[in-house]
Amino acid sequence: MNTNYETIIIGGGVVGNSIAYHLSERDKEGILVIDKKFPMTGTSGSTQAWVWVHNKTPSTYAEFSMYSAELYPYLQKKIGDVEYKRTGGLSPFFNEKDRDKANRLAEEYREIGIKIKVLSREEVLEKEPSINPNVTGATYSSIDGNVNPFRLIDMYMRAAKKNGVEYSTYNPVTEIQKHNDKYVVVTEKETYICKKLILAGGTWSRELGEMLGITIPVNQLRGQILVSEPLKPFLNYTISGLRQANNGEVLIGYSMEQAGFNRATTLDVIQETANMALHYVPSLKKAKIVRAFSGIRAMPEDGHPILGNVPGVDNLYVAATHSGITLSPLIGTLLTELILDGETSIPIDRYSLSRFSEKRN
Repeated sequence: MNTNYETIIIGGGVVGNSIAYHLSERDKEGILVIDKKFPMTGTSGSTQAWVWVHNKTPSTYAEFSMYSAELYPYLQKKIGDVEYKRTGGLSPFFNEKDRDKANRLAEEYREIGIKIKVLSREEVLEKEPSINPNVTGATYSSIDGNVNPFRLIDMYMRAAKKNGVEYSTYNPVTEIQKHNDKYVVVTEKETYICKKLILAGGTWSRELGEMLGITIPVNQLRGQILVSEPLKPFLNYTISGLRQANNGEVLIGYSMEQAGFNRATTLDVIQETANMALHYVPSLKKAKIVRAFSGIRAMPEDGHPILGNVPGVDNLYVAATHSGITLSPLIGTLLTELILDGETSIPIDRYSLSRFSEKRN
């Protein structure tokens, strides 16, 4: 196998694969993706896979997410069917005092061109009759939806491989060195050399950065998800907390726990998750739960993406974020622009790694 590449991407999740695909559309000089296990075995394969815009704060982050969501229809035409559905998204509330907060959010979004509606109880039940009739209202966005994460990553990989991208899987990185203008990436299987290095290791971003003496402040948050038996289609929208997949299964969950890399499921959170589902959609009481699983989110310390050049280091880039499913089309596009053109079509300065050192100084 070749050991010299123009670009190496460490991390084969949805973000790393999006970068590999988008970069390979324009750059045919040799790209390698290294993954410690296999794509889809980590965070990207353990997710509700929402393509979600509304409810994100600040509004600039919602705007960033909107740009990415808008790329999905075109992306699907290019790489193939990823079961992307723009269902629209509902975020219900059950207390009238929450309406003021919803109205403020709608106003903030309106100023940057994102249209969300604050619905009355009657409007919510008209859109989603299965919602608890005690609902007070909801925020609604037409741009939200979901995707099949396994098809998405598989299609990214297929398209990238057609463009000449190579993969080395089940191959943990053990050491990274910088020699002059080259990077030496030592793995359990082989040692590779490249000119450009992209750190897209998700939950392992902090550990990868330490190999180069760089702090990438990404922590882990566990999320547990319940999966129902296949049910007849009855949910019209992606709802904050649950959605119905193409095969009829309902995916339920939005827990956030500090548990490191522990992917165990726990009875207390499973019970809380089930109760949340029943509160939102009482008819789920009759549904059988067939599976529970958990995934580990890559969560930057301030909750927002870390993207772009590593300050002061030539040809070293980082892409670390949660909401990787939502953001992957945009991140792949922007990192490609940055690497090949030296600038991006949408500013990403606010997501630079440098913001953390500035806060500490």
